[in-house]
This record gives sequence, C-alpha cells and structure tokens, in this order.
Amino acid sequence: MKSFIVFLCISTLALAVASAELSIRESDTQITISRDGQTVLVYHKALMPPPEGQPAYFKRSGFIHPIHAPSGGVVTGIHPSDHIHHMGLWHAWVNTMHNGRKLDFWNLKEEQATIRYAETLKVVEGNNRVGFVVRQHHVALAKDGMPEEVILEEDFTISVRFRQGAYLIDHKTVQTNVTEYPLEFPAYRYGGPLAYRSPFNWDKENSDYLTSEGMDRTNGHETRGRWCAMYGPTELGDATVIIMGHPNNHDAPQRMRIWPTGKIFFNYVPIQEYPWSLEPGKPSEMNFRIIVVDGKPDKQKIERAWNSYAKR
Repeated sequence: MKSFIVFLCISTLALAVASAELSIRESDTQITISRDGQTVLVYHKALMPPPEGQPAYFKRSGFIHPIHAPSGGVVTGIHPSDHIHHMGLWHAWVNTMHNGRKLDFWNLKEEQATIRYAETLKVVEGNNRVGFVVRQHHVALAKDGMPEEVILEEDFTISVRFRQGAYLIDHKTVQTNVTEYPLEFPAYRYGGPLAYRSPFNWDKENSDYLTSEGMDRTNGHETRGRWCAMYGPTELGDATVIIMGHPNNHDAPQRMRIWPTGKIFFNYVPIQEYPWSLEPGKPSEMNFRIIVVDGKPDKQKIERAWNSYAKR
C-alpha cells in the first residue's frame, strides 16, 4: 500500500510538472504563451505602430510575433523593408468586393480595410495545452463617403502543445459575414486564412521550402500541398516551420503562394484557382496546424505528423 501511495504521488507530481511546462499570460496589449519561462509566441491585441518613418496606415493588431523554436531561436519576421505590412503570422483577404465596393484587408497602404483585435473570449490553460480564443473584426474603413463597417466577425483560436521536442500550434478561424451582402473573392494569387513571414536573414542561400509533394522554392508556387515546411538559420541554430492545412478546409488541399527567389514567405490560398464568397450569416471555418522544431525538415516524420492531424 505504501509503495502504491508513493507511486501515485510521483505520478501526480510528474503530471503537474508536465502541465506546468506551458503557461499563458494576458495583459492589456498582448497574450503571451511560454514554456518554462521562455516565450513560445506572442499575440498582439494592441495596435502596433509601423517602423519609424513609415506611414501610420501600416499600424495593425491581431497578429502573432514572435514565434520561437524550442531552442529559443525566432522563426518569424515583422515589418520587413520589402513588405512593411507583413506581420509574422497573420491573415487577411486581398482582392474582394462587397456591395460594389473594392476592399483590400491585406495591403494596408490602400487604406480600404484592416483587421483589428476586438475582445478576448477565452483563455485556456491545462492538460498539457494552453491557448486562447479572441474575436477579430475585419473592417471596411470610412472612405469616399462610405462609413466604417465591420464586414467579418472572426473567432480566432490558438492552441499550443509541446510534444516530442516540437511546438504544435493549432490555428483555427471561424469567419462570419455580419452584413447583408456577400463578400466576394475573385480568383487571385494570394490572400486568405493564414500567412507566414520568416526571419529576414532567411534567403535563397541558406533556406528553402519543402512541400508534401516534394516541391521547393523553384517549383512550389501555385501547387497544392497538404503541408509545407520552411527552414533556415536562427541565432540559436537551424529551425523548421511546418504548416499543415486540414483536409476539411475549403478547396483542400489548398494551393500555395511560395516565393521562387529571395526571402521566405508562405500563404495558403483557397481562392487561387477558383472564385468564392462568404455569404451573409454563414460561418466559414478553416483549420491549420503549425509545427515548429529545431533543425531541418524530416519528410518521414512530417508525414506521420500529417496523418495524425488529418484524422482529427
């Protein structure tokens, strides 16, 4: 009996230690997820101003930066000089029409639309998983005599686990058109529910892509992929970011925006080949899994991880 009690105490302690690895903290400006005191990712609630000297229209909230690899190296980039509006891990629609009005939620310099954090709905901590649900508004800005208007109300969920030396980040968006008119998406080469920008030092000499179909930066653009891995050096060694699209997503396996030269940028694009629309009052759900590991990609391990995710 004594041995059983000791075993039970040790098992309970082990579970408590495992649960304590990940933690989450919310402030007035951000939500931070950490592991043993080391930052995993930061979600920005407050409007972040652009770099000094850049126009005020580049300010934005509702994005994630930085994301760290398990080693601690940073694997996202923000406000790169070539695309000031790139914000680490973010998402927005680009070429849209709403009630005869062109709206670009992505290219902030157009001053047509933007995305804003609205409120925190839930913070979750426990069972070796932490995360949050926030509401974001996709907003048409006041322009040309038209008033500001919330077009999409989005519930955005992030859930993080640490398993076998990797961060598993589940990314879910549920977007509802809260207006009387469809939000129409003509077929277009980029824009949509998930975009990623790498650190600025990842270039054609030291980084690359690997897709589920074996493509790289030279031939991956506009192909379909169940997953895409991107890798390069950080200040603490090589790291890989793997982005998986769930098979139940619209137009899955979705086509991808991959830059053929230079820096690393990635975007799953469910309207790259076919037009689509979000009808009033009908929620649209899309799910992705982001896996962040140290080192370079291992295709066999990624396939096993994909098969596990696809069954969910």
